[in-house]
Amino acid sequence: MSLLRIFSSVALMAGITAVHAQAAGGAAAQTGHAEPFQTQTQAWGQSRRIANSHYAVEQVRFPSQGVEIVGNLLLPSGQARPRPAVTVMGPVGFVKEQSPMQYATRLAREGFVVLVFDPRYHGESAGTPRRLESGTAKTQDLQAALDYLAKRPEVDSAALNLLGICQGVNWAVDAAIADQRVRSVALVAGHYLTPQTALMYLGSEQEIERRAARSHAADKLFQESGAVDYIPVVSERPTPPNPDVLLMAPPIQQFYSRWADRHAFWNFHGLWENRLATMSEAGIWGHRGDEAMAKLRTPTLMVHADRAASGPDIPRRLFASIPTADKELVWLGQENQMQFYEDPLTLDRVTPELARFYNAPTARAQ
Repeated sequence: MSLLRIFSSVALMAGITAVHAQAAGGAAAQTGHAEPFQTQTQAWGQSRRIANSHYAVEQVRFPSQGVEIVGNLLLPSGQARPRPAVTVMGPVGFVKEQSPMQYATRLAREGFVVLVFDPRYHGESAGTPRRLESGTAKTQDLQAALDYLAKRPEVDSAALNLLGICQGVNWAVDAAIADQRVRSVALVAGHYLTPQTALMYLGSEQEIERRAARSHAADKLFQESGAVDYIPVVSERPTPPNPDVLLMAPPIQQFYSRWADRHAFWNFHGLWENRLATMSEAGIWGHRGDEAMAKLRTPTLMVHADRAASGPDIPRRLFASIPTADKELVWLGQENQMQFYEDPLTLDRVTPELARFYNAPTARAQ
C-alpha cells in the first residue's frame, strides 16, 4: 500500500472519530452535562508524561475551590535542584494549548518549572456552567496553582512567579495583590480591562450598557432556571461580521476560528470552543483593572508594543500608576497582538526578558 493511501485511510478514520467526538460534545453542551469533551490532547500514555532533551511535560491535576483543574507541568532537564516556577494565565476564554504553552516551552528551556492549565469551566478542567469567564475564579485558580507548585519537590517555593498574557494580565495582577507568595509578576501584551478599554473595543457607552444588560439578564436566567445562554467569542466567518460576538476585530477572528476544529489531527490544540457564557460579559467590560493596578506592590514587568491590545497609551498610564518602585517597562515597537501569541521571533524576544526579570529578585534579596 502506498504512503498516500495509508495516510488517506488514517485521515478518514480520524475524521470519523472526530465527528463522533464533536457530536458527543455538542450533546453534552446542550444538556448542560458537567463533563468537558472527552478528547485526548496528547498521546500521554500510562505515565501521563512526555519527555524531550530540554524538558519533560506531565499532565497534572489539582483542586481549586473543590473543582478539578487539569494542567501541563513542564520540568526542565539537567541539574536536579529546586528551581523557580511560573504559572501562566492566558487570554479571555483561552485553553492552555494556546499562547500559554508557547511561553511555557521557552521558559522551561530557560530553566523554569512552568505550569499551564485550563481554568475552571474551560478545556479539560471541570466546573459548570461551561465556558463561564470569571475573573474571581481565575484569580482563585492561580492561587491554587501556586499551592500545587509549592508542594512539588522540583520547585523553589520561595520563587513563585506569575505570567499574564492579554486579558490574563488582569487576573495575574489580582492574584499578585492577594497572595504574598508571588515573587514577581510579568504582564505581556495586556488587554487591560478599564472603562477606556471597554469604550475602545465596543465603540460607545450605549453598547457597553446594552451588553451589560444582556449579561445581567443571562445571569438572572441561570440563577432562576439553570439555563445557560451563550455568545460566540468570534464570528464563525469574517463577513458579514456578527455584532453580538465578544471580540469583533477580523485578525482575532482569523486567529481563533481554527482553534474550534475538532478533527482528531488537531487534538493538540486542546478543547477550545467558540462560545462564552453570556453572563460573563458584565464582569469583563465592567472590570476596573485600573483600580487594581494602583494597589500592585509586587515587582512587575510590563511588556507591550504599539499595536498590542489596549493600544499604546492605556498601558503606559497604568504602568505609571503601579506604586512599587521595583517595576520595568519593555516596549517592543510595532509588534501586534497576534505576534505575542505565536510569532517565534517575537516570543524569542520576550522570553529572555521574562527570564531575566524572574531571576532578578534573587539578586535583590542578596
